[in-house]
Amino acid sequence: MMNEIEKTLTDAGVRVTAVRLMVWREIHSRFTDAFSLADLEDALPTVDRSTLFRTLTTLVDAHLLHDIDDGSGSQKYCICPMCDTRHCGGHVHVTCTSCHRTFCLTNVPIPEVPLPAGFVPEQAEYVIKGLCPHCATHRH
Repeated sequence: MMNEIEKTLTDAGVRVTAVRLMVWREIHSRFTDAFSLADLEDALPTVDRSTLFRTLTTLVDAHLLHDIDDGSGSQKYCICPMCDTRHCGGHVHVTCTSCHRTFCLTNVPIPEVPLPAGFVPEQAEYVIKGLCPHCATHRH
């Protein structure tokens, strides 16, 4: 019988492998906010970087994760409750300029922006930069 992790991958059209199961399980158990490839490497030191990157790419392509360019120079990834239904129109992210953590505001959609005639948008990112509550209260 298929467990919930396997079913999620299968339902998304992802071929189930031992590494994909391990990565998806680790993401679900460890990360509540956005994470980077380096964070995942730290969590799974026995899996090589290129395998982790390919797995993340597969999960993004299957709409199980979304990727975020928060301007930190390190691509971030996050589980989006709307992405897995394939109805994610995008949501706002906030990133701390001190600790560099990025958070999804899944209940705040990216606002509609008037575009030039004929422009066909392919992707939108909306990132607000500032200090997270922890860094703001510990700032000297």
